[in-house]
Amino acid sequence: MTITPAQIQSASQALRSVLRFDYPADSVLSHFFRDFRELGARDRAFVAEAVYGVLRRKRTLERLCGERSSTRHLVLAWLARVEGTTLRQLGEGFHGRDTDFFTEIKGRELGEVGLAEAADLPDWLAERLSAFLSPEEVLRLAQSLNRPAPLDLRANPLKLDRDALVDKLKADGIACAPGRFSPLAVRLEGKPALQKHPLFLDGSFEVQDEGSQLLGFLLQPKRGEMVVDFCAGAGGKTLLLGALMRNTGRLYAFDVSEKRLGKLKPRVARSGLSNIHPVVIASENDPRVKRLAGKIDRVLVDAPCSGLGTLRRNPDLKWRQSPEALAELTTKQAAILASAARLVKPGGRLVYATCSLLPEENEAIVAAFLAANEAFAPVSAEEVLAKQGITIACGEQLRLTPAAHDTDGFFAAVLERKA
Repeated sequence: MTITPAQIQSASQALRSVLRFDYPADSVLSHFFRDFRELGARDRAFVAEAVYGVLRRKRTLERLCGERSSTRHLVLAWLARVEGTTLRQLGEGFHGRDTDFFTEIKGRELGEVGLAEAADLPDWLAERLSAFLSPEEVLRLAQSLNRPAPLDLRANPLKLDRDALVDKLKADGIACAPGRFSPLAVRLEGKPALQKHPLFLDGSFEVQDEGSQLLGFLLQPKRGEMVVDFCAGAGGKTLLLGALMRNTGRLYAFDVSEKRLGKLKPRVARSGLSNIHPVVIASENDPRVKRLAGKIDRVLVDAPCSGLGTLRRNPDLKWRQSPEALAELTTKQAAILASAARLVKPGGRLVYATCSLLPEENEAIVAAFLAANEAFAPVSAEEVLAKQGITIACGEQLRLTPAAHDTDGFFAAVLERKA
C-alpha cells in the first residue's frame, strides 16, 4: 500500500489532538472523523492505525526522534521502525526533508534504554509491575499489550450455538475459529465490518473479548434466579448473564451512567432477552440498591478500574492514568464491593472483577474485603470453570493476560456468602 502525504498530514493532525490526553483516544478520533467527513474509508483506517500505533510505542518513537518529535515525525518514525514501511512505499509528493528523516530514522540506533522505555510504559507503571514481575516478565507482558487485539465474538445461545455460528460465518467468507476458553467465543482472523451482518442484526452474536466472557461463567447464574450486574455499563456481560439464565428469573443492570445504560436497550432488543431490568443509580448506596439487600442470588461487580488490562485496545490509557487516579479508584472499588456484597443472600455468590493488571486494584481489594466480612469465603475460580468444561490453570483467583492467554488482562475472584 502506498502512503500519501495527505494521509501523513491527517494522521499527524489527529495524533496532535489525541496526545493532549484530555479525552479517550477513540472519542477524539470519532470527533476528528466527524470534522473531516471527506476522508475515505482507507484514509480513516490509516489515521486510526497510525494514531494507535504511535500510542503503543510512544516512548521508543520519541527517543528515536529526539528533539524533533513532532506528530509528523512520530508518524513517519512509526512507519519506518514499527511497520517496516520502505521508502518506495512513500508515494510521490513528499518533501526531501520527510524522505531524509525517514531514511535517517530507519538506521538510527536506539542506544541503551531502561526497562520502562524498553517496555513503552510510563515509569510509574513499570515500577508497579516490577514489584511482582521479573524484568523479563514485564517486557513479555508489555510486548503483548503493545500488539493490536484480535476480534472476538460471543454467540448468543438463545439463537445459535457457537459451532453453528462458526459454520455460518465461514460460509460468508469470514475466517474464524472457536475460542480457546469460552464455550461461546469465536475468534476472527482480521477485523471485518460486522455491524450490518445479518447475524449481528438478529442478535445471534455480540462482539466481546473472550476474557470478558469468562466472568459470566464464574458467576454461573441459574434459571429463575435473582441476579445483579452491579456496574453494567453498556451491558455486554449483562447480555451474557441473561442468556445463561435462559431468559428466566430477574436480572438487574445497575449503573450510575444513564448514557451507558442507554446503549444496552438496542442490544437487548436484538438479543431476544426479556429478563433484563436496567436501573440508573445515583451511587453504590442508592436506596434502590438497599431495597434488594439480602435478596439476590448472584452479584457481578465488574468494578471501575484503571483499564490497564485493555491496553491492546486502549493504548492511550497508560499515558492518561496516574498513581493519583489509581489511589482514587481503589477507594471507589472497595466501597462498591462492600455495597454490592450487601445484596447477596446467604448461600449466594459474589464475583469481583476488573480489567486491571495491578494487585492494588485486585488481590488487595479482595483481601481487605474478606478481612472485614467474615460472612464471605473465597471459592476456587479454577474449580468453578472446570465444572463447566472450561480448563484454565488459574487456582483460586482468575488472572488473564494477553501474554499468557491472548485475551485482555482480567482479574476475578469468586466469593460466596456462607449459608
